[in-house]
Amino acid sequence: MDNKLFVASLSFKIRDAELTEIFSEVGNVVSAKVILDRDGRSKGFGFVEMATPEEADLAITKLNGTNHHGRDIVVNKQEPRAPKTFSPRNSY
Repeated sequence: MDNKLFVASLSFKIRDAELTEIFSEVGNVVSAKVILDRDGRSKGFGFVEMATPEEADLAITKLNGTNHHGRDIVVNKQEPRAPKTFSPRNSY
């Protein structure tokens, strides 16, 4: 989990291949995924998995705040997802 990154403030033009290319400059990319809405448009964020935790740390150091397509991207460690809980819509 230490090698998975959350990337925010992406240009809506960036797709998986370009995200891979950006992060390949600092290490080996296992996977890169830009999150899309139902219509296939970017939501402006994505996830990148680097080969090692050290490469993930280097990616944060080197790429956080860098400008791509006019936007300064934000690169952080991916936080574990909170477990989903069930809550009924109507409780009466």
